[in-house]
This record gives sequence, structure tokens and C-alpha cells, in this order.
Amino acid sequence: MKTIHKFRLEGGKVINTLKLREGYRAVRCEYVVPDKCVYLWVEQPLNVDIATVVRQFVVTFSGDPVPIHYSYVDTAIDTLGAEAYHVFEVSGAATGEMLAKGEVHAEPLAAAY
Repeated sequence: MKTIHKFRLEGGKVINTLKLREGYRAVRCEYVVPDKCVYLWVEQPLNVDIATVVRQFVVTFSGDPVPIHYSYVDTAIDTLGAEAYHVFEVSGAATGEMLAKGEVHAEPLAAAY
């Protein structure tokens, strides 16, 4: 079995660290206006026997440079603010490659009913 979890990503070139199951797949990014932030939805296996991996993501504005080996994931649009946020998966050593203001460890958000 598998599921999709939602993660809140901090912007401003902050490195967002997620603990995901091997075989994960980023499926969607969206800017949520009331929260004023970008969310990443990730499909991943539910089997607890599958190992977890630590992955890092960064949110940038259009025109912001990122290292060549970062992998583009998706773009989230703020339709009211006319701004685009681009999500990249960090590969390689993040330290010193971007001026990160900090590091955020995100957990899946609980479903709102």
C-alpha cells in the first residue's frame, strides 16, 4: 500500500529536510494563500519495513540561481500575489552552496477533516 503525505516547505532559501520512505515520489506543489506558504505532496509506501531516507528541498523565486546539480520538482503559483515559487530537491552537500537562513525538519501534516 501507499499514501500521499503533505509537507509544509519554508521559503527564503531555507533547506527543508524531510524523512521519506525509499521509493517516494513528489507529486504536487501548491502555494496555499491563507497559509502564505508552499506545500509539497509526496507519494510514498506505507510498508514499515521499507527504509527511510533523508531528503532536502529548497524553495526559490523565479530568477534565483541554484547549483546545477539541484533537481527541479515543481512550481507553485501565488495567484493573488502574482509570484512563482520553484521547488528543487537538493542533491550533494547543501552546506555552503546556498545562503540558507536555517534548516527545517518537516513532518507530514495531519489530515484536516
